[in-house]
Amino acid sequence: MHKKLFFTIIISFFISLTAYSQTDDDFWEHVSYGGNFGLAFGEGYFSAIVSPSAIYQFKNERIAAGTGMNFAYAKDKDFYKSTIWGPSLIGLYDPIYELQLSGEFEVLNVIQNYEDSYYEDENYWYPAFFVGAGYRTENVTFGIRYDVLYKENKSIYANAWMPFIRIYF
Repeated sequence: MHKKLFFTIIISFFISLTAYSQTDDDFWEHVSYGGNFGLAFGEGYFSAIVSPSAIYQFKNERIAAGTGMNFAYAKDKDFYKSTIWGPSLIGLYDPIYELQLSGEFEVLNVIQNYEDSYYEDENYWYPAFFVGAGYRTENVTFGIRYDVLYKENKSIYANAWMPFIRIYF
């Protein structure tokens, strides 16, 4: 259900942007690109995250919306490896220049394979909906977000609260 709804929203978003871009010659001047990249490693542990995204800055300059894709890989030696991927939507609102409010919806496919037969391998879809606030300077925003759909035993995140740094060019 979540998967069908999410893909319907993505397709509708791109159709509306395509239709709008045909009537506005400067459409691509309002598009910014950015994303997230992360690495973590320790004794026997490695993880990498790559999440490219693009947003469209509407003409009133206080509202932006966009889409992205999330990819993550983690491996804990002799325990498990995990592959995670999925699309996301983001909406941004700047009530004043320095304050950015956000809403982000993502649906992630989580595939976990365990080395030990005590644990059962898993493959499931997990939705997350973040509401956030941050301090904005030019194209960089520092803030915190909260996953209102957080479930401790299913989420890929350690907890519902997460700091973020958002950059768009």
